[in-house]
Amino acid sequence: MEAHLRVVGPMNGNFVFHKRPDGTIDKGKVVCLECKKEFAYHRSSSSLAYHLNAKHPAASAATASSEDVSNIASQSKAFRQTKLENTPRMSKSATDRLTNVIAKWIAMNCRPINIVEDEGLTEVLQIASNDPSYKPPCRTTVTTKISKMYDGEKKNKLEILAEDSPNCVAITGDHWTSAGNHSYFGVTGHFIDSEWNLNSFALTVMRTETSHFADKCAEQFLKVANDWGIENKISTIGTDSAANMLAAMRALPYEHIACNAHILQRTITVCLDSSGFVGVLAKCRKIVGHFKQSPASTTELNQQQVALGKKSDQLIQDVPTRWNSTLAMVSRLLCNREAVQATLDQQNHRLVLPTEAEWAKLQRLELLLEPCKYVTELLGGEAYVSCSVVLPAFRHLYRVMDITDDDPAYVVKFKNAFQKDLAARRANGNEIWFEVATALDPRFKDLKCLPREKREQVWTILENMLQAAEPRRADSLQPSTEDDGPAQKKRRSELLLGSDSDSEDGIESGELQRYRAEPSISIDDCPLQWWYAHSGVYEKLSVLAQKYLASPATSVPCERLFSLAGHIVQKKRAALLPENVTRLVCLSDWLRKKK
Repeated sequence: MEAHLRVVGPMNGNFVFHKRPDGTIDKGKVVCLECKKEFAYHRSSSSLAYHLNAKHPAASAATASSEDVSNIASQSKAFRQTKLENTPRMSKSATDRLTNVIAKWIAMNCRPINIVEDEGLTEVLQIASNDPSYKPPCRTTVTTKISKMYDGEKKNKLEILAEDSPNCVAITGDHWTSAGNHSYFGVTGHFIDSEWNLNSFALTVMRTETSHFADKCAEQFLKVANDWGIENKISTIGTDSAANMLAAMRALPYEHIACNAHILQRTITVCLDSSGFVGVLAKCRKIVGHFKQSPASTTELNQQQVALGKKSDQLIQDVPTRWNSTLAMVSRLLCNREAVQATLDQQNHRLVLPTEAEWAKLQRLELLLEPCKYVTELLGGEAYVSCSVVLPAFRHLYRVMDITDDDPAYVVKFKNAFQKDLAARRANGNEIWFEVATALDPRFKDLKCLPREKREQVWTILENMLQAAEPRRADSLQPSTEDDGPAQKKRRSELLLGSDSDSEDGIESGELQRYRAEPSISIDDCPLQWWYAHSGVYEKLSVLAQKYLASPATSVPCERLFSLAGHIVQKKRAALLPENVTRLVCLSDWLRKKK
């Protein structure tokens, strides 16, 4: 029996397979090592275990003890492994803070909400939080957080607009078509608060289903004003010069400011189409198109740029609807003239290159368009006062466009066309508003941008405004009493009758004269800081300054809002619900400016 093989299984050590006489192994039978009894074996050890328990309890106990020790050892090992993997987890408060930060990041940086399902983001957050079990919030949680964030920010802004400090609010509005071919109406608000800070933020980007007729545009402006509770505070509405917008403004009881950037760029486009630059610009567009359509040609151009010690800049194609793009195309071509010519000399092409005279034309055109670009960017700002800069900026342009003896015929033609077209487009503008705003800006209050005969007219208008605003100002600042009630009525009657009281004339003229006697500040200084320091001295003038200096000179703030919306309503997100578009665009604008 010593040659018998051991049984592999739970009864190992107590039974062996039976050995036939010829020396082969019979795996259908086993032999008990304790009593030498044979048993049939069919890969089940139940009967064998019963035999051990009944006939050999000592051997059975030893086998059980061995198995128990093995089980205890395996349990102890598993317990120790659990201890090694038991890393600290994030607390609930830390998880909530991280969820809020993720929602804010998604809203402010125009990220898609389903980014929380990205495996890479999950891995980054797990490593950063030192919690391998951390999972980002689900899309529903993030959507809820963003909605609450939007409601909270809007409530704060509504409370600010409901206060008395912004007594006037200027708005800009325009329409935009998304990637999903849906029409949206965007509006931005602008005002100066009691601390003389210029505030600018989005009011809405709402979906519209109707055509852009004038009456519908007017209704949309009124709806936004009513929703924000500023229908009685609106001072100006800034739009482009589209016919429907101009008609809508005539139907509304507010001052209208046409976008000066649109006016200027439209003038440039018209003058370029009717000047002597048409031919050379057509050649430039074909050259740029040649390199844009051929990656191999672009690579060769980059090699020539490096060989000439220049930056590997791409050529720029001008676009009719993109401001200053013609200047960008011309400037980039002039900068890379040698590299372009060297590249084309090595290629077979049918392009007609500009002649030396035409290259000289492009240099002159660059000099003509540079000031226009500067003025466009200057007037398009919303973080600083721009309304009072309109007249000085256009005065600068008129001086640039003055004809000199050295100007060739094509330059003279361009300058004449520019001056006439710009003057015609600005003829129907709100010039009085710009004149008053310029006078209330301590940088330009000398009014040198206006003809001499017109300067006194502006001061007369300002004095009349002060006298007309005095009764309203007194009513809003002082409680009405029996003593000053008749005086207020007397002042109001005098204004309605078109006559002025001598005493009132002296008071208003005194404040206005003292302001006129103040020295002008540097053009680099902030007019709002000056008014913050002098608002107590010029109490009535400061109210007008808050009103007139808050209006933006262009509708560019609305265009920026649409650029932001374009990052959100992309092709892959074209099916966003209208209310979600409003929340995401406005909240992104608010958070960016708040930061």
